[in-house]
Amino acid sequence: MRSDGFRPYQKELAKIYNSKRWWLGLTFGDILDRAADCYPEKIGIVTEEVRLSYADFRNEVNRVAIAFSKLGLGKGDRVIIQLPNWIEFLLVFFGLQKIGAIGVFALPRHSQAEIEYLAELTQAKAWVVPISYRKTDFRPLIRSVQSKRFNLEYIITPRDTIEGTILFDEMKDSASLPPDPQGYLESLRPDPMDMANILLTGGTTGLPKGVPRDHNSHILNGHGWVWCWELGNQDTGLIAMPLGHNAPHITVVYPMMLTGGKIVVVTGTGPKEILETVEKERITYITPVPAQMEAILSFPDFSKYDLSSLRLITLGGAHSSPELIKRLNDKFGAIQLANVFGMAEGPCTSTRKYDSGELVGRTVGLPACPYDDFKVVDDREEEVQVGVEGELVAKGPGVFTGYYKTKNKDLSETFTRNGYLKTGDLAKKVNEQGHIQITGRKKDVIIRGGENISSVQVEEWVAGHPHVETVAVVGMPDPILGERICAYIKLKKGGSLQIGELTAFLKGKGASVFLLPERIEIIDELPLTNIGKVDKKALRVDIAAKLKAETS
Repeated sequence: MRSDGFRPYQKELAKIYNSKRWWLGLTFGDILDRAADCYPEKIGIVTEEVRLSYADFRNEVNRVAIAFSKLGLGKGDRVIIQLPNWIEFLLVFFGLQKIGAIGVFALPRHSQAEIEYLAELTQAKAWVVPISYRKTDFRPLIRSVQSKRFNLEYIITPRDTIEGTILFDEMKDSASLPPDPQGYLESLRPDPMDMANILLTGGTTGLPKGVPRDHNSHILNGHGWVWCWELGNQDTGLIAMPLGHNAPHITVVYPMMLTGGKIVVVTGTGPKEILETVEKERITYITPVPAQMEAILSFPDFSKYDLSSLRLITLGGAHSSPELIKRLNDKFGAIQLANVFGMAEGPCTSTRKYDSGELVGRTVGLPACPYDDFKVVDDREEEVQVGVEGELVAKGPGVFTGYYKTKNKDLSETFTRNGYLKTGDLAKKVNEQGHIQITGRKKDVIIRGGENISSVQVEEWVAGHPHVETVAVVGMPDPILGERICAYIKLKKGGSLQIGELTAFLKGKGASVFLLPERIEIIDELPLTNIGKVDKKALRVDIAAKLKAETS
C-alpha cells in the first residue's frame, strides 16, 4: 500500500498489461487532447446549457486546470466533486486530471453523513458543491462541514457563492495564463499508473468504500464498451443518470471521447426528458437502469417520439428480467439490446450483437474487455463446471487492486488467494463460451433503481431510534425499482413507531434519502439461523409473501 492509500498492481502483472498494450498508456487528459486534435470542430459535449466542440471543451478544461493549479491544487490532492449533471462536473473532472489531482465522486443527494465521511477518509483538499440545486439548499451542509474543517482548504461553488466559498467561474476566468499554457500543463501530466479517481461503492458494512482507480485501468473499462458495443465516431451517447456514478463515465464519457463520438448529458432522469433528448439529439445508444426503462416503456406518449436514431439499448445496474427484454423487443423490434453487469471495481460484462434472444434475456454476456478473466468458484475458491452456481470472481487489466486505504490483512475479504476480485454475486456460466448468468448475491446489499444500499448502514441509523431494540433491513421486491427498503423492527418494551416518525427521526439526524426505509414491519422476535444470525432469507420470503397477498 502506497502512502496515498492506493495499492499498485503487482509488477509482473503491470509488465504484462503494458507490454501487450491492454493498457493504452494514456491519461484522461490525453484522451481529451486526442479527441480535440482529431475532431476539433465536432460538437463533443452537449448539456442543457451549452454545446461545445472538442476544441472549445479542451480550452475550457485547460483554463480550469490552470486555475486549480494556481489556487494550490496539484498532484495527488483529493477533490470531492458533488455536482449535478452540469457542464461544470465535466470541466472539474477533466481539469483535475490534467494536473494529476484526484476526483472523489459524490452525488448531489449525499448529505452530511456521506460528505463528512468522504472528507475524513480521503483527507480531501477541496470540495466542489453547488449552493442550491432544484429544491435542495446546500448551505446548511456547507456550513456544517466548514465548522468541522477537516482537511478542506477550498470549497468551490459554481454559479453562486456564500461566505467562505470560491466562485467557480470567477476562479476560472481570473486565473492568469502562463506564456505557454499547453507546455505548462504537460509539465503537470500525471503518470497513467497514478490514481485518477476515487469512486464509491455500496458496501455490506457501514458507509460506502472508496474505490481508487488509476488512469490505465479506468480508461480500459471505457475501451471495453467500445469493443463489445462496436461504438464509433458516428455514435451519440446519452447520460440520464448522475455523473457522480461510475456507469455514465465508463459507458458514455470515456467511450465517446476515445472514438470522437458525442456526449449528451441531461439533468432529468424521467421518461419525458429521455425521449425528448433521444429525438432532439438523434441519440444512437442509451444506458438506462431497468427502472428507467420500465418507466420509458410505460410512458403514455411513448409513440409520439421519433426514436429511429437508436441502434442500441443497454440495461445494467440491477437485474433485467426476461419479461423486460421481451417488452423491449416488442416495442423496438430489430434494435440491439444488451444485458450488462458492471462494478466500480472494474469487472464489466455484456451480451453482444450476435447473441441470441435467449442469451440476452438470461445472461449478462461475456467480459466487456476480452483480457479480463471471469470465473465462477465454490467456497474453496475452486472453479466450478458450466451450469454450477458459485461466486463470480474476476481478475485482469480492467479490475482494481483494492479499496482505498485497505490494510493488507483485509485483502482476503476482497480477493481470492489467486488475486481474483470477489464480486459477492452468485452466478453460473451457462455454456462453454462463458456466458454468465447472475443468480443471486452473497452481499447484504439492496439494489434500489440501480443504487447499491448497504443494509447494515440503514440498520445502524434505524437502531439509533430510542424505541428500537433490534432491526434487520432487507430488500422487498418492487416491479419498477427492483427493490425497496423494508425494516423489520423489534421495539423496546412500551415503545411504538410509525413509518413517518422513523423518517422524520432519520432526516433529523442527517441521514440521506438513500437510507430511509419505505416500509417497516413490527415484529416480536427476529428469526435466527441455526448459528444464531438473523435469518434475512426468511424475512425476504415473508415480505414478498405479504406484498403478494396485498396485491392479489
